[in-house]
Amino acid sequence: MTLLRASILRALYGAAIISAAIPGAGVFAQTSETKSDAQVTERVNIVGTRRTASSATDTALPIDVIPVGKVAETGGQFDLGQTLQYASPSFNSTRQTGADGADLVDSAALRGLGSDQTLVLVNGKRHHTVALVNLFGARNRGNTGTDFNTIPVLGVEAINVLRDGAAAQYGSDAIAGVIDIALKKRAGCEGVVGYGQYSAGDGKNYLASAYCGFKIGDQGVISLTGEYQDRGRSNRAEADNPRIIGDSKIRNGTLLLNGELPTSTGNKLYFTLNQQQRDASSGAFARGGIGSDDIPSRNSAAMYPNGFVPFINADLEDTFAIVGHKWQFGDWTTDLSQTYGRNAMRYNINNTLNASIANRDLLNGGPGLSPKSFDAGGFSFQQMTTNLDFSRFFGNVAGGMNVAFGAEFRREKYKIGAGEAGSYIDADGVGEGGNAGSQGFPGFQPADGTNKGRNSVAGYLDIETDLSKAVRIQTAVRGEHFSDFGSTLTGKFAGSFKLSEQALLRGSVSTGFRAPSLQQVYFSSTITDFISGQPVDVVIAPIGGRVANAIGLPKLKEEKSTSFTFGATFNPTKQTAITADFYNIDIKDRIVLSGRFDNTFPGLGSILDGLGVGQAQFFVNSVKTRTAGFDLTASHKAKLAGASLNTFLALNMSKTEVKKINTPASLVGSENILLSERERLFIEQGAPRRKATLGFEYARGAWSSDLKIIHFGPQTLGTFSGTENGVPNAAYKSKTSADLSVTYAYDAKTKITIGGNNIFNVKPTTQDANETDNGFKYDSVQFGLNGASYFIRLWKQF
Repeated sequence: MTLLRASILRALYGAAIISAAIPGAGVFAQTSETKSDAQVTERVNIVGTRRTASSATDTALPIDVIPVGKVAETGGQFDLGQTLQYASPSFNSTRQTGADGADLVDSAALRGLGSDQTLVLVNGKRHHTVALVNLFGARNRGNTGTDFNTIPVLGVEAINVLRDGAAAQYGSDAIAGVIDIALKKRAGCEGVVGYGQYSAGDGKNYLASAYCGFKIGDQGVISLTGEYQDRGRSNRAEADNPRIIGDSKIRNGTLLLNGELPTSTGNKLYFTLNQQQRDASSGAFARGGIGSDDIPSRNSAAMYPNGFVPFINADLEDTFAIVGHKWQFGDWTTDLSQTYGRNAMRYNINNTLNASIANRDLLNGGPGLSPKSFDAGGFSFQQMTTNLDFSRFFGNVAGGMNVAFGAEFRREKYKIGAGEAGSYIDADGVGEGGNAGSQGFPGFQPADGTNKGRNSVAGYLDIETDLSKAVRIQTAVRGEHFSDFGSTLTGKFAGSFKLSEQALLRGSVSTGFRAPSLQQVYFSSTITDFISGQPVDVVIAPIGGRVANAIGLPKLKEEKSTSFTFGATFNPTKQTAITADFYNIDIKDRIVLSGRFDNTFPGLGSILDGLGVGQAQFFVNSVKTRTAGFDLTASHKAKLAGASLNTFLALNMSKTEVKKINTPASLVGSENILLSERERLFIEQGAPRRKATLGFEYARGAWSSDLKIIHFGPQTLGTFSGTENGVPNAAYKSKTSADLSVTYAYDAKTKITIGGNNIFNVKPTTQDANETDNGFKYDSVQFGLNGASYFIRLWKQF
């Protein structure tokens, strides 16, 4: 196996070097094999330009157009996030374990930055983020993000990935880039059923999905997609380890409505409604039984004499809706739309106890009992966006000029609701034998409750001009005002120069911003973390609250960025397309979750002792970072011995560095706490610094096969003890895995696929479990920690 992996890795690097040696690179569209898919992709609106007649190869910006038809029919990944993980070069989504609520939501990001620095659109309209803010895990700490897995794969036509800063075009969050999910609107019906499991025999995954599109008149269409997914737990913990380490248990039910109806000649009403209900469950750290320090502090001998694993369960509800009308107003194309999004999560903790209730019962002469399950409260995030856009193409200006302008009004609201009293109370008194709250996840307290909102209003101007057949320039400016922190002004200039019909140079420079999320501003909770195996209660304190005010932390403000991209495209033949792009992104006042301040810090001792916690953390605008990288894509279509062979390569190399720590006046001298080495490494190397996918699609007659070789670069993460105490950082070596599937088409409307993911059963580098973030011998990095899996999938068109 080792020799085979080494040979594959050399082949991948060799392909990258050969591709890079060709002068230039072309806009890469990973394409499926059918003519219908290619035709549909050409009709999808291209993110990054407001020209209504553009295609990806016309733009001055690096864009991946990824048709999803083939993946939906035969792919080995059952959800959208993991599907994109192996399709787009700079996209990263790591399924986590031991990260509390972050185990239940797969946040994703571009170019090594955080998940809230990528803007997600659906049918060109802003999609809401989740209510959850990630507090644990090696990836996306302190970030919110978009949950791609709320959208059924079978309902997606194509995905546009704009790998360039675009805040001047689309507003807040578009620092790393923009992902636009284009939904299906075609007539016909199809369905997919699938089953998968890990080679270890667990993590059983069931999928059933169906799509139907109906024509309404000559130009109208209404489509409906339904999906059900049931994913079981996996567990990679050693036999003597009571933990559950692996995938969380998830059950999704999703319904997607999408369509458009003509209202008059050239005008149309369009609409989208996506609704998902998710039941999810994740295992927390184990508590010890009789003979351990966890009795009576975190356990009761009468309830769990052998110890127990609390389960963090959550009911998640996600709703997304668009309604809009597009019409001609003279020579202007006019688009008025209203978007609504809401994400809510409610926690229920079971197989647990409140140790303080059990200890009080014991002190009062009882056996030492507590309830075993608690409603721990939850949170929700709601976003409503109104857009009015105008666009017109002036064919008599230079070689053609497109002018677009518009306005946006957005209203956001964030709520935290307290849990039942038993989920958080300290029944036997602060400092007594039993710890407060439900073990695994203490409930939200009434003092954590919040109901806050804000408004923003924006206006933009976007002009794209063909100065000649060879030269195109694009300029954009956007002003935005937020009711809670003020105004921003961003701009962008991009251009392309066509060297020949086959080669094009392109580049851009832009400024951007990201508004602090309401989740970062107002989140408040008491959590239990395990540091070197020992439990510590930590309060996440909001800015403006009692704890933050005690040490003089300033109000959160927006992150600001400056970025540039320079690259080229090359299409030497109709069968070959290559792109190469260098980029640099500087972010100042980046918002991060601080390190831990304990009761020895001036002004905090009595406050933390009164709360019954040992440490406190905050969100602060504390660092300046620089991210530099390189994206390479190459695709080739060929005929081989009467069969077709399609080859593609997608490579991303990225390096993020913390260039400066911006220390609030009250924390000068405490920089090592504000941003410890461990937290710095989560920012710099939370994602692998390189990722590459080399794919081969071979088809002959009714048979076809798909081989993907996926390489993840090394990562270095910090430890709890730290190098200052003589404990080296956790070094995760580069890893290469492979996915393989074979498909048989009974006819043009029926396909069955069998295959495997990570067929070499590759796992991350072993570490000291006392020093990892999840308390296991390796964190969830690179491609996860579950090993090989196998699947079977049946697709049928009706």
